[in-house]
Amino acid sequence: MADAPPHPDDATQGTPESIGSSDSSPHRGPKADESGHEAQRAQLWRRLNGGGAAVLILEALAVLFVPRAIAQTGSGLTPWRLAAVLAVVVALVVIAGLQRRSWGPQAGLAVQLPVLATGFFTAAMWFLGVLFLLLWIYLLRIRAELLDPPPGSPPDVPAKGDG
Repeated sequence: MADAPPHPDDATQGTPESIGSSDSSPHRGPKADESGHEAQRAQLWRRLNGGGAAVLILEALAVLFVPRAIAQTGSGLTPWRLAAVLAVVVALVVIAGLQRRSWGPQAGLAVQLPVLATGFFTAAMWFLGVLFLLLWIYLLRIRAELLDPPPGSPPDVPAKGDG
């Protein structure tokens, strides 16, 4: 019965967490802890950047529906209004691509002002602009808490396993 697959409760089989983990070495030095911490921090940085870019892309898609709403208003969709809305969409997409830069999150916050300004074209954009502004502020707050923990808080070094 050597060809039978292992039973899921078999304690001799490795778990996904233990296979290839670096915790199995008994002599981990401070250098290994620092490089692991930096790797986790870099991965967290990339994930937060991806989240910011995703929010900006979703916002750009939402703003793309504005010309349809403007066309149904009293003055209608003029070429100037269409150009202004499309410029906001292009700015959102470009800044989404720049989220990996150190100033990317601040640029994402700054681009919320033109989105709010589209409220002058149709009133629904005041609500949508404020909603995305609050979402962006929340994202910046989460980023600050995760990347720059307050002084006196324990470091976010992963706990070492017992075995």
